[in-house]
Amino acid sequence: MTSVTTTCRDLSELTAAAQTACRLLFQECFKSGIDFIFITETYRSQARQNYLYEQGRTRPGQLVTWTRSSNHTSRRAWDIAVAPPRNLYDISTLSKVGTIAKKLGITWGGYWPANQYDAPHFEIPTTWKMPAGYKLEGQVVVPTSSAVKVQLIVEEKSQHTEKGDDTMKFTSTTAKAAVRDYIQQAVDKKVIDKSWLEKFDNGTMTSGDFEGLKIIIAQRSA
Repeated sequence: MTSVTTTCRDLSELTAAAQTACRLLFQECFKSGIDFIFITETYRSQARQNYLYEQGRTRPGQLVTWTRSSNHTSRRAWDIAVAPPRNLYDISTLSKVGTIAKKLGITWGGYWPANQYDAPHFEIPTTWKMPAGYKLEGQVVVPTSSAVKVQLIVEEKSQHTEKGDDTMKFTSTTAKAAVRDYIQQAVDKKVIDKSWLEKFDNGTMTSGDFEGLKIIIAQRSA
């Protein structure tokens, strides 16, 4: 059983709709130039929610939540933060993300009353659906650490690919550069070794390799 002091940042612990909504939010933030945000918490057990509620009340510390009833426990909410050098909860950045979220039908805690105000918090109702005019345009890298930036990775599907050739291909040099930057950042942070970057540069990295690499980076960055 997970300890009440342990924070879960795993996107897969949310409902399928919440996972899609979160990826869509990060995609639209990336397209707006906001690539420096990351997930700080997704699913919360009721025991952990109670534990956080007690802080500043029956347990020492500052108040961190106003309720025992949170959509974190129903797997429909997630919290985010802002990467350095900005403040962890830079209100200017969170407000911009909140504005984008509103267009997507995602609730932002920054719009709640003063006694419930929760700027890092985002959630969806049980009825949430992808808004008209939007779609996931590729693989969205949703960071769980400030060491990794948000990325939107769109792979080219070549009509002339030889059977069995699963090496990564891209629709544009911009997309290719974004993937390389993502790998380079992980190497610089010593999350992975440089052999991964060499594999990408020599054109032998497959889509399967990259999917596995993303899992490794997420696990080691948590």
